[in-house]
Amino acid sequence: MRVYVPLTLPGLAAAHQAGEIGPGPLTAYAVTPGLREWYVSDDIEELEYAALNRAASASLRLIAAKPDVARRRVVVAVDVPDGAAVADPDRSLDSSSLGEVRISSPVPLTAAAAVHVDADDAEKDVTAAAAALGAADLGDDDAQFTVDGADDHELLWFGIQEIPNLIG
Repeated sequence: MRVYVPLTLPGLAAAHQAGEIGPGPLTAYAVTPGLREWYVSDDIEELEYAALNRAASASLRLIAAKPDVARRRVVVAVDVPDGAAVADPDRSLDSSSLGEVRISSPVPLTAAAAVHVDADDAEKDVTAAAAALGAADLGDDDAQFTVDGADDHELLWFGIQEIPNLIG
């Protein structure tokens, strides 16, 4: 099963140094029944893209909580055994947790398929989005517009072998 783990650049550096993403439990995003129902699509590529975007939003929240980290969203796509990623059935249709799964143990970095990271030119919008998250959560439409501005930037794809260049 392909899952998308939200991180920050320092989190990616720590995973690279440890050889695993962890410790568990990890929050990740995947194509869950709730995500399928919400997006009403059978196209697996569209659904995986939606899960990746959910993880990118979670990465933004990690960035907002740590003002000293680089303002670039990071998502690691990893393949885990079926059953290793579990969705909470009580929250399956809660829009704030669509696609959210828990992985109970660390994931070896060798299970990673790719790393998705914002380009340098996204930093200004990601910085503004991170600063506006609190107000957006409280219903401020202007703040939500600012948060949505980060989504205008597509995450770039990198191979696992490129991690040293991303964190260096």
